[in-house]
Amino acid sequence: MKFKNKYRIESVRLRSWDYASPGWYFVTVCTKNKENIFGDVIAGEMYLSEVGRIVSEEWMKTAIIRSNILLDEWVVMPNHIHGILVITERMPSVETPRRGVSTSKWKPGTLGAIINQFKSISTKRIRRTGTTAFAWQPRFYDHIIRNEDALSQIRNYIHNNPQKWEDDKYFR
Repeated sequence: MKFKNKYRIESVRLRSWDYASPGWYFVTVCTKNKENIFGDVIAGEMYLSEVGRIVSEEWMKTAIIRSNILLDEWVVMPNHIHGILVITERMPSVETPRRGVSTSKWKPGTLGAIINQFKSISTKRIRRTGTTAFAWQPRFYDHIIRNEDALSQIRNYIHNNPQKWEDDKYFR
């Protein structure tokens, strides 16, 4: 499908779902072009680079700076981060309207806004290290976790991700 004469990728988000509502979300965020910059997997264990430590710190801060967010199982891999993020309650919007002009495509308090803020602050910190060409992929993957079986399977997937790195289709 084209929009303004450019190909547009349709959203895979569940149209009927309010992504600011309480829920458990499995999220994957990748580096641009799947660049391996966050560290290395050696003998099935992830060893973070300086850049990987920044991503790890900023992911942990996600729950510290937002009282309605909990983090469950997560892992930083060489070119992506997997995590289970829990929105415990809807936060009231405190944004000041700017004469009808939106400064962001993300609605405050939504999963998209949270991930966008994580990507933004980690990018700024990473670039301050001298890694000025760093970038994330424009989008991210999410999956709404709907039951205990799915939660258990996703936790296992995340936990075992470093041991399966050599089988990963993005392994270089």
